[in-house]
Amino acid sequence: MDRTGPGLRPVDLARAVGVSTQQIRNYAAAGVLPPVPRTAAGYRRFDIRHLRALLAYRALARGHGPDTAQSIMQAVHAGDVPLALRLIDAGHAALHEQRLSLQATGEALETVAEQTPETPEAPESPRSGLRVGEVAARLGVRPSALRLWESAGLLAPGREPGTGYRRFGPADVRDARMIGMLRRSRYPLEQIRSVLDGLRRNGSSDALRAAVAQRQEELTRRAAAMLEGAGHLHRYVTAEEPDGRGTAPIGRSPGPGDGGST
Repeated sequence: MDRTGPGLRPVDLARAVGVSTQQIRNYAAAGVLPPVPRTAAGYRRFDIRHLRALLAYRALARGHGPDTAQSIMQAVHAGDVPLALRLIDAGHAALHEQRLSLQATGEALETVAEQTPETPEAPESPRSGLRVGEVAARLGVRPSALRLWESAGLLAPGREPGTGYRRFGPADVRDARMIGMLRRSRYPLEQIRSVLDGLRRNGSSDALRAAVAQRQEELTRRAAAMLEGAGHLHRYVTAEEPDGRGTAPIGRSPGPGDGGST
């Protein structure tokens, strides 16, 4: 049975996107869907507009995340299309910044990967190694970050006899620098561990290249999802209403030529 016309039930919308009927009600309550009229008996009466809104939200969520997608749909339903477009623009801008950061990280990691304990970075570390505060200052991070990375098993600096103070040798400083670069690019600790293990095991940067390539693929998928979401949103805000009246194109108010009867 064709359920794409006026008079859709919550279960029809739920089946269309693979969620529960309760989730459809949650979407309606959150403003992800346009206002839902009720029948005389009190039942919600969805129609093609709600299906289009649902498809737009789900597509936007795949690229921008559910919170931003919800804010975009809320702005549209509040009549503030410019705000919705600003949110979309901000998502694309943030993705572009991540691409630039990833590119810089990949280039820096190749340089770091070439360093070995026998060729420490200048200025040369003392024979006894650097203390945690000195390493933090050199890398531009907090000492607490170094301690966190150590507790996560990413760093294993030596200890000073007698005092027990941490001492970072050239290899430790190299690893700490690499961890800082990856964390700034939002790599999870588990992925960083695999990168470090690969370097420590055979001194190869293959694991680094693989991690960067994987992240590049993720960003490409997000960009494609954003594009798909924008397409769904455009179709939603410019589609004709079930009664045949056309909605206004994005960015301007309805005029005499914007569909429907006069």
